[in-house]
Amino acid sequence: MHLPSTRASRALSSAILAASVLLAAPASAYAATSLDSSSDAPAGATAKGHKVHYPTREARAAGAAVSRNTLRYGGGVDGIGVTVGTPKVYLIFWGTQWGTQGTAADGSLTFSADASGAAPYLQRLFKGVGTNGERWSNVMAQYCEGVAARATTCPASAPHVGYPTGGALAGVWYDNASAMPSSATDHQLAVEAVAAATHFGNTTPAQNRSVQYVVLSATGTHPGGFGTAAANWCAWHDWNGDTTLVGGAASSTVGDIAFTNMPYVLDLGASCGKGYVNGAAGALDGFSIVEGHEYAETITDQNPAGGWTSSNGSENADLCAWKGVGGLGGAGNLATATGSFPMQGTWSNLDNGCRLVR
Repeated sequence: MHLPSTRASRALSSAILAASVLLAAPASAYAATSLDSSSDAPAGATAKGHKVHYPTREARAAGAAVSRNTLRYGGGVDGIGVTVGTPKVYLIFWGTQWGTQGTAADGSLTFSADASGAAPYLQRLFKGVGTNGERWSNVMAQYCEGVAARATTCPASAPHVGYPTGGALAGVWYDNASAMPSSATDHQLAVEAVAAATHFGNTTPAQNRSVQYVVLSATGTHPGGFGTAAANWCAWHDWNGDTTLVGGAASSTVGDIAFTNMPYVLDLGASCGKGYVNGAAGALDGFSIVEGHEYAETITDQNPAGGWTSSNGSENADLCAWKGVGGLGGAGNLATATGSFPMQGTWSNLDNGCRLVR
């Protein structure tokens, strides 16, 4: 969702750190944090139809907190509530604005107009999620479908969110057939995601059931109005059939398509997470924090808002956005087989609070 969103988007002890081998944040960051419902509530999130914008840091700071955080099951949309299979992520670098394609030593695609290296960074992120026994993904795995609408717990017998064992990245496409519309509408983004499904050979509803498509835009573009005065958000996710999409829903012959509008968030600097966890060394922090947020929300609310949301429509990552660094639910570095990536915590009903790992 919008980081925060459905269109659509905070002290670990040394013993926990040693056991999980996951986080590498300064010890001074691990101060105790309150987990009462009011302090963990997001501020600045704004709902539009089924979507919740993931606000920039400034928008969140200026907003009002909500009163209830417990996530409730939405009953499913088109029979879809959560990602119940092994999550699969496809990355689509849309438009000639990305420049000339190359290949990094690890096989990741690179682009001449991506001087900061966001493209290979995000590919490594999703190759690494679900490796090294990482426990960030466990927080989302508590949620399920197949329960009554407004349920707040999941029996063991219900189909749960899958764990991305061995990595979530399923494919990468540089769609350079033409330039991306500089201010692509929601509808155009959805159409691109549907086209990506066909490109990757996912031509049946079953093949798209546990899949999400991330439409990535090059620096200097404004997908969905990103970076304009009227858009104080960092990213969002949705599905092609949402009738509140600007420009209308996008038709699909290959099933429901879950997709993310992932702008070049470095264009907004610290407002969308630059240096949030790693300071001067963390120019790309916002890419993993923001996209990790959208990934976490998609697998727990695949067709918004048929999955898990709070009473005000916020999703699991919205409730924990920009909660600071360290603590049980704050942002921290996630160690994977492909590198270390700053991620935010997400809401855990089982713990009644934000958690980075479980």
